[in-house]
Amino acid sequence: MNYRTLGKTGLKVSEVGYGAWGIGKTAWIGASDEESLRALNRSIELGLNFIDTAIGYGDGHSEKLVGQVVRDHGGKIHVATKIPPKNYQWPARAGVPAEETFPAEHVIASTEQSLRNLGLDTIDVQQFHVWSDEWVGKGDWLEGVRKLKEQGKIRYFGVSINDYQPNNAIELIKTGLVDTVQVIYNMFEQSPEDELLPACLKHNVGVIVRVALDEGGLTGRITPETTFDEGDFRNNYFRGDRKKEVYERVQKIASDLEIGIEDMPEAALRYVLSHPAVSTVIPGMRSVRNVERNMQVGDGKGLPADKAAKVKPHRWLRDFYRD
Repeated sequence: MNYRTLGKTGLKVSEVGYGAWGIGKTAWIGASDEESLRALNRSIELGLNFIDTAIGYGDGHSEKLVGQVVRDHGGKIHVATKIPPKNYQWPARAGVPAEETFPAEHVIASTEQSLRNLGLDTIDVQQFHVWSDEWVGKGDWLEGVRKLKEQGKIRYFGVSINDYQPNNAIELIKTGLVDTVQVIYNMFEQSPEDELLPACLKHNVGVIVRVALDEGGLTGRITPETTFDEGDFRNNYFRGDRKKEVYERVQKIASDLEIGIEDMPEAALRYVLSHPAVSTVIPGMRSVRNVERNMQVGDGKGLPADKAAKVKPHRWLRDFYRD
């Protein structure tokens, strides 16, 4: 496993981290705690040392599983979690004041709840689960963050940028107040390359990449005939003709890269890791099989430049979460 520095935090994190949304057992249907724990432990055996979770993943269920595994491994794993907005609005809406989303008392109370869920004394990276640059210099959220740092309850502060709004954190990055950002970045969603990733490089902000596989779309395993369990959020994400459209676009990417469709997950992860601003990518891995496949990508080798160039024409601006 290759390790990269998570921006100004100085933390050395595995190129492939663990996205723990799927093990919360709410939006992703079908996960079992037993398999989730096996997958988490196997990833650590293979060199993974960074796990990203949130209170909102199963109302703390994901955090509790993550905490159990981290404690079993002597606390040598870096944990990032997230504070939900107090008004529970995803994404952050324009015009809504910071006082309604992340008042200091909510920032502190949520962090203390996460610490209880995790069974840990300190969170390595505490993140706001949504963000709006309108909140820079507004409200008292920063006082809450500073108090938590002073008390040793969190080490570093980050934000999870609203889906498909990569530029909605540029002003925060310029302030120097944020240590990390988490953003959607993949072969389709290339817009972070325009402004966000260069800003992160300039200001030494760590970059955590989520949805690198487009909720499974870029694995090549979703076809027009694919079905999902009842209650799985992907029924809505891939509704209508979306499965067919994604399938056809992925076939074209594989053809341009001259690879088999079975090699798409690896190529998609390597594409993300090819950008020098990226610190770690956090695919969801609910099975040992997926862990063993994805962990092989963390070897320090991104997608070769000539192949990465062939991906550029496949930029696709859309928002399947809300369109």
